[in-house]
This record gives sequence, structure tokens and C-alpha cells, in this order.
Amino acid sequence: MQVTNEFLQNLRQDYKSASLDESDVDNDPIVQFKKWFEHAVEAKIYEPNVMTLATADKSGRPDARIVLLKGADEQGFRFYTNYLSAKGKELKKNPYACLVFHWPELERQVRIEGTVEKLDKETSEAYFNTRPEESQIGAIASPQSQVIPDRAFLEQKVADFKAKNQDKAIVKPAHWGGYVVKPTRIEFWQGRSSRLHDRINFEKLKGSWVKSRLAP
Repeated sequence: MQVTNEFLQNLRQDYKSASLDESDVDNDPIVQFKKWFEHAVEAKIYEPNVMTLATADKSGRPDARIVLLKGADEQGFRFYTNYLSAKGKELKKNPYACLVFHWPELERQVRIEGTVEKLDKETSEAYFNTRPEESQIGAIASPQSQVIPDRAFLEQKVADFKAKNQDKAIVKPAHWGGYVVKPTRIEFWQGRSSRLHDRINFEKLKGSWVKSRLAP
């Protein structure tokens, strides 16, 4: 099959599985997010906590990648990474981000915008200590986002760490930890027929959430 512009232009899917009315949505968007997340888990969606994290550098150039949600509550949405990675450097200079969840089986998206802060050391350590040992070692050995000569270089870094730290407890490195996205805007998107999608938006104004409907 040849993927041409004409082929891409004719790729269409009509959405008919559900609708979304303002009265169906909780007045607290965090509560609503948890409801939708539970639906995604119940639908057995593969890794429902997968989310796109979009950041921008100090000049405004955007960057995006997939990360995993590791906590959601009234404080915000948590994820963990290498602070010296590209996203870590971007967040240090421009501490704002957007998250996007896409659950195609449910024909749903959630978009979240907000400010970003580092989690405290104790919280990051507590999560790090729950990770599988190989993941802990990978977080230490991999110079994330840096140019490396080949795969063998990375594998050697892992082997060297294991050789030097046999029978020792693995400690979270200072360059690795968590962030929390503190939302200022959350949008719930439900696919509808003929591209007349339902979009219910929450914006935090003067400390309170204001709910509205957006045109598709």
C-alpha cells in the first residue's frame, strides 16, 4: 500500500459511541478526569496512563513526547523523568506544559494546560524505590537526550554500574525525579458524528473552575 496525500485525505472515522453534555460532567474537572480514567481502565485500554507531554524552550519552539501519568489529584498531574533531559531543561527555563490523553477506543481526549513544578525529594525517592531494579539502573546509567556513539555504549554503562554496585542498595540519583503539572485549563473531548464533537472546557479563574462548551 502506498501512503499518498490523497490516501491520507480520505482517512476518516465517524464517531458515534457516546455524547457529552454539560450536565454529564462533574463541576470538578479532577473528579471528571478520574471518572474517565476509570472508564479507560475498565475498557482495558492498553496503558491508559500514556500521555503526550508538550513543552517549549525559552524561544517558544515546541517539543512533545510520550510519558506516563503516575499520579492525579487536586495538586495536579504527576510524571517522572531525568531532570537533565531535553524536557527537563525546557521546563527549567519555561515551566509550562500541556498534556494530552487520547483513548481512541472510547473516542475521547483530555487536554490539560498548566504550570509545572518539581516534586519534593521525598516524594520522588518514594516512587523511585517502587520501580523495578532494571528501571532504577536505567535511570542512573542513561544520559537521557545526549548523543551516544551506539547501543553498546549504553549497555556498557549499565554493566559498569552493576559491577561497581553489587549487593548495594540503589539510590535515586539527584538528576532524576518528579514533576507535577498544576492545571489551569482542562478540556474533555468526546467524538461525535460529522465532526460535531462535544468539547467541555474548564478554566481556573480566581481560584475556581469555570465550565463552558467549546465549538468543535
